Amino acid sequence: MDPLTPLDTLCRIILRAREYEAQTPSDYDGGEAADNVDDEEEGALSVLDDDINDGVEEELRAAIDDLGEDQQAEILAFCWVGQGTYDATDWDEALSEANDEVRGGGAADALLDMPMLASVLEAGMAAFELSCEGVGDLT
Repeated sequence: MDPLTPLDTLCRIILRAREYEAQTPSDYDGGEAADNVDDEEEGALSVLDDDINDGVEEELRAAIDDLGEDQQAEILAFCWVGQGTYDATDWDEALSEANDEVRGGGAADALLDMPMLASVLEAGMAAFELSCEGVGDLT
């Protein structure tokens, strides 16, 4: 299968989606007073920061919005195959449904709201023997 979306674009979206989904360590104590912390726990990381890097989100959203509707639908269909919503043998049905979904906009929102976007997109591509191996900095 030759995707409508260039492989390097798909791989760039996967890379940015990984960055988007990543969490960074934080020393935020949840608002608890310092005297409630045991001495041995002092200085330990207490939570993961849930804030997403806005620049990465904007870049990922722009990469998706810059694509044509047919390419956005293709990415959504790849994700659905990667999630198991559709099987690779049901590609035409998945793509048709995705085309209906992206008509009128909102593809970026749908994709950014998708749990584990990078993983499901990569798995969907793998179902068609497409890989980012050797593309750009992804190996």
